[in-house]
Amino acid sequence: MSESDAGSQVRSNGDKPWKESHTSLGKVLQSARVADEFKARDIVILNVAGLSSFADYFLICSARSSRQVQGIADNLETALRRLGIRPLGVEGRTEGHWVLMDFGDVIIHVFYDPVRHFYDLESLWSDAERIDWDSVPGGPEVIAEIDRNQDSP
Repeated sequence: MSESDAGSQVRSNGDKPWKESHTSLGKVLQSARVADEFKARDIVILNVAGLSSFADYFLICSARSSRQVQGIADNLETALRRLGIRPLGVEGRTEGHWVLMDFGDVIIHVFYDPVRHFYDLESLWSDAERIDWDSVPGGPEVIAEIDRNQDSP
């Protein structure tokens, strides 16, 4: 669901409310922040909403080892689960070369560096708008709201 469709309704995630208007953007910004905290490299967010019928955003990042790929993926899943957001599916975790995490409107790709360069998703989706996740207008506020909702009883 895109932000423009959602309005400002509040939905419950178990016992933690969050605004639906922040669903896609909030998920992808929170995911970028968590990936960065766990030393993911070259974090890229692509807005594929106008190009794809299955997702609004891709988050693509990489790591220097398969073990780090697995750690980043595990921590992303844990952080989003705390918000009541569960993946529809996770593929590739065991091998640790390319972990694909499907959160519906957000698809997260965590690559081992050489595998990322081989598949080069950024070139395949070159028509997608790149989002500078550090400087998204309202981004820090969205993440702060997510954190408040995560910490609330």
